[in-house]
Amino acid sequence: MAKSTKPKKTQQKRTKKESKQRLKRKWLIIKIISLLVITLGLWVLWCALTLPDMNKAVERTRQPSTVIIAENGNDIHSFGSVYSEVVRADELPPYVTDAIISTEDRRFYQHFGFDIISFTRAMLVNLWHGSYVQGGSTITQQVAKNLFLTPNKTIKRKVQELLLAFWLEYKFTKEQILSLYLNRVYLGSGTYGIEAASQKYFQKSSRDINMLEAAIIAGMLKAPSRYNPIASEERARERAAVVLNNMVENDKITDEQRNNALKMRIGPEKDYKVQGGRHFADWVYNEVNDYIGEREEDIYVATTLDQDLQQKAEKILENSLKAAANRNVTQGAIVVLAKDGAIKALVGGVNYNKSQFNRAVQALRQPGSAFKPFVYLTALENGFEPDDEVNDTPINIQGWKPENDDKQYHGVVTLRQALAKSYNLATINLANAVGRGKIIKLARKMGITTPIENTPSMALGTFEVKVLDMAVAYASIANGGYAVWPYGIQEIFTRDGFQLYMRTPDEPEQILDSGAVDRLTDMMSDVINFGTGKNARLPFFAAGKTGTSQDYRDAWFVGFTDKYIAAVWVGNDDNSPMKGVVGGGLPARIWKQLMQDTNS
Repeated sequence: MAKSTKPKKTQQKRTKKESKQRLKRKWLIIKIISLLVITLGLWVLWCALTLPDMNKAVERTRQPSTVIIAENGNDIHSFGSVYSEVVRADELPPYVTDAIISTEDRRFYQHFGFDIISFTRAMLVNLWHGSYVQGGSTITQQVAKNLFLTPNKTIKRKVQELLLAFWLEYKFTKEQILSLYLNRVYLGSGTYGIEAASQKYFQKSSRDINMLEAAIIAGMLKAPSRYNPIASEERARERAAVVLNNMVENDKITDEQRNNALKMRIGPEKDYKVQGGRHFADWVYNEVNDYIGEREEDIYVATTLDQDLQQKAEKILENSLKAAANRNVTQGAIVVLAKDGAIKALVGGVNYNKSQFNRAVQALRQPGSAFKPFVYLTALENGFEPDDEVNDTPINIQGWKPENDDKQYHGVVTLRQALAKSYNLATINLANAVGRGKIIKLARKMGITTPIENTPSMALGTFEVKVLDMAVAYASIANGGYAVWPYGIQEIFTRDGFQLYMRTPDEPEQILDSGAVDRLTDMMSDVINFGTGKNARLPFFAAGKTGTSQDYRDAWFVGFTDKYIAAVWVGNDDNSPMKGVVGGGLPARIWKQLMQDTNS
């Protein structure tokens, strides 16, 4: 009986059909892969075609820098992007480039723009930690990113970065690439390039920095805002130690050289940078455009700030408030003027890093009795004399019953006594006799810019003023009745030395009666010698006035010597009451400390 061949033929047909299907799948896979390769190739080509213009490598859109300078020529602060002269890598001490290469790209001289070993190592480390903890970019890739690309972390940018790195390696030598990197890399505090950073942080050329300073700069590359010595010298030194260890591991220095470097000095033998003064620098920076308009070039602004006096004022305020911490006083402000209105010191608060709010020029606080000299000067200009009498007796104005600080009434007193002892009732009666409108007009003329309400309590300083305005107003008394306009800018010039602005002295303008001013000055010296301002007494001439607002929310001392005018305010930003702090106490002592060494 013959065997059937039907199953065999069916199996052959099935095998043939499966073979055709496998072949179709293979062709489909080949087509998909080819399409992906073509698509990827076209996308890479598109990335290449959309690269920035490489001929514009040195062109950057940036904010012009503004360097604020104290009157002695030392830097206070820089704003904007600060660039300096181009420095070639071969002009620097060898340990500078060794520090950077040992930390950023050890195989810089071996790779062709992309280091597959470093990239793979970084990928493995990041996968192990489950987050981005290590980068694998070469110095060449960083140059490509810094010169041509945005910091956005996209696949397109990374591909373009790689293509540009290959182009840079083809176009330039390793030394040229390293020079491009050194002159364009961001190094914190608005500085770009190693020369700008060296001048900023160490006040010397990058050609002259020591090994520790070189390690600090190399360490900043990881996080410029965190590891720069202005932000934290301690963190900068700790990071520099890591860099020096990298140099040892890379056989660039010995253990002994590393240990010696760790003991080196940071910066010049003499400190050429003003410590502090940031509130003043901010105020000046905001004023610059009013003097020269918008500009594209880098500028230097020479100011009136006295470096020693500024640093002394900041330290006195900080230490004084620390000592009075149990009395709920947390903030303060100081303005010191020369008689022509030049700002010699301006402290806008006790800690700029914690609060940039400038209490010297922005805060509005009640002056309390520090406003009383305006009342007495108006009276003196309108025929009153210091020994004329005024009643210090109970007052009831539509239910308002003000009191003296000592809760007593002193009967008939002279104007001199009333001001020295800061009698409230006598001052209100005098204001009513003179006319509150005249007092307001005089205060405006002397420099008070904030609104003054025409109310009976106005004579006691129940409205709000600026600390700077109070200093300016008292300055017109200190200089014999001449108008004073506060200023902080002396000169503005470009990097090349071209002068854009030079201050010319204002024409003297007599706004107050000189005789009345002389009599008031004599009365205000009694405030210090015999009255509420005894804590401000000095071994030479001084005149001033204390001020305390209701519930101890503000405490002032404003006064002057033959050389300076100074306004001191203490209080709290939230306007909460202090614990018994009065103008004749803490502010008067701060003022005395500040003034006692300035009369020479």
